[in-house]
Amino acid sequence: MIRNLPRSMCTLLLAFASLLPGPAFAAAVQPAAVAPDPVVFVHGWNSDGSVWQTMAGRFRTDGWPSDRLDQWTYDTAQSNTTTAAQLAEEIQRVLDRTGATKVDVVAHSMGSLSSRYYLKNLNGAAKVDAWVSLAGPNHGTTLAQWCGGASCVEMRPGSDFLGALNSGDETPGAPRYATWASPCDSVINPRDSVALAGAVNTTTGCLDHSGLRTDQKVYEEVKTHLR
Repeated sequence: MIRNLPRSMCTLLLAFASLLPGPAFAAAVQPAAVAPDPVVFVHGWNSDGSVWQTMAGRFRTDGWPSDRLDQWTYDTAQSNTTTAAQLAEEIQRVLDRTGATKVDVVAHSMGSLSSRYYLKNLNGAAKVDAWVSLAGPNHGTTLAQWCGGASCVEMRPGSDFLGALNSGDETPGAPRYATWASPCDSVINPRDSVALAGAVNTTTGCLDHSGLRTDQKVYEEVKTHLR
């Protein structure tokens, strides 16, 4: 058919065809995959960032880049207010390093308290997309009567720290809040201490205190919440 057209028409058709996107061009303009928010892990009392190895490894397997998984370590004997200020600095470092605008925070046990203080009092709600509390003593635990130091005093039910932290809105700002608690967690007493008004509160199967960090089902639920 093209052979019967005038030369000028053939030239015009060929020029137009060259402008149409071919398979390679179409593939090249596909939108790039959006990198997930960095995840900052906040461990609990008498612990360190290495306790997140299992959960962080699962995130890596599921596509989170290693440089977006921050297993932070801090001094658990200090006041949770001090830890919160240090967490603010750590989160800013992560944002600067990755170029992200917000992070997700996954906290275990006492790590829930310093991260909540950061969100409520240090403008953290503007920098956190999703927040997770695994076995957090959000309203205190009587077990803290048996340990000493500023952080333990703050974890005791009725402490001034918890009174201020839980006054008003327990889940301030725009972050998506979620908690997980186990009926078999002997460290958190009373058992209803973990749940927060305004959060998505989940009760797990029979897991011990540390098991909430390593359980596969809890991980899958946390991953869904972060997405």
